[in-house]
Amino acid sequence: MASTAGIVTVVRRARRRLALFLGGLTLLLAACFLAAAGIGAVDIPVSQALSILLDRIGIPHPWSHTEMQEGVLLSIRLPRVCLALLTGATLAVSGAALQGLFRNPLADPGLIGVSSGAALAAAATIVLTTSLASQLPASLAGYVLPAAAFLGGLAATLIVYRIASREGRTEVASMLLAGIAVNAIAGAGIGCLMFLSDDQQLRDINFWLLGSLGSAAWDGLARAAPVIVIPTLLLALLGRQLNALLLGEAAALHLGFDVEWLKRSIVVLAALGVGASVALTGIIGFVGLVVPHLVRLTIGPDHRALMPASILLGAALLLVADLAARTLVLPAELPLSILTSLVGGPFFLWLLVRRSGPRLW
Repeated sequence: MASTAGIVTVVRRARRRLALFLGGLTLLLAACFLAAAGIGAVDIPVSQALSILLDRIGIPHPWSHTEMQEGVLLSIRLPRVCLALLTGATLAVSGAALQGLFRNPLADPGLIGVSSGAALAAAATIVLTTSLASQLPASLAGYVLPAAAFLGGLAATLIVYRIASREGRTEVASMLLAGIAVNAIAGAGIGCLMFLSDDQQLRDINFWLLGSLGSAAWDGLARAAPVIVIPTLLLALLGRQLNALLLGEAAALHLGFDVEWLKRSIVVLAALGVGASVALTGIIGFVGLVVPHLVRLTIGPDHRALMPASILLGAALLLVADLAARTLVLPAELPLSILTSLVGGPFFLWLLVRRSGPRLW
């Protein structure tokens, strides 16, 4: 009885700690959202942001705002912070799911080829179809590049998946190696296209490869949001299956889980969510690698908690990174992937030193 009571106490403490952690992440995300929406070249305090939003829905209030603040918040700032929130969430949860699938802490969404495939398709669109895109109506020309990037990411992932599939089974090790090969081929293709491009095309390719949320708009976000949100939420529901997969495929199968269905689901959902995000933002590195590690260091490897926590922390991290990208060097804007790599690179090195303890001198 005493041992049972002790176990119950430990479980309750763990649940309380998890609830506090998720609650803290929720508050952190709310604070980052408000800061990202209000801080910039045009400052919009919380009271004035509330004034703008309440005016839009017809609710009386005691605050006031200017027309410039309303235009900046509704047309520029809010689409951007919403895109940062969705992109950070899907990159982080996809990274956590793929790390569980590969049982490898170094896995990230780019490992299955989706980022490199999208980059190759975007570069090909910039270099080879510039004249064709200029002949399209203005309402359609803006969608050529995101659509090509999304389809390129899905195509690369499909190639990786087909190479790794044999007789109805998907070999995780083969998928890992195929992803490395596809990434290398896509990198070579991007290099060739950059060699063939003119100065303007080269700048466009480099800007897209370094990532930015500057092109965020309500119409593009509305079209991409379902393809981002639905895979993100479905991945978050796979915590129990991923916990079983950590024991090995044979053990997960004996526990009653359809392992092949699980592997297909993770790859497809990650490809959809990350592909749609990369199509709008370009390549943003390290979020899918760093965020799951930060969560594991805090609450452990249980995917039932890891997945929702990664969503919250990934969204908050990208909101902060985008805020820094557009405010540190005003009136210019830093490429977003530079900032995420500046944070992710040192963290990754620290993680390696912490695990293996090598001497650096």
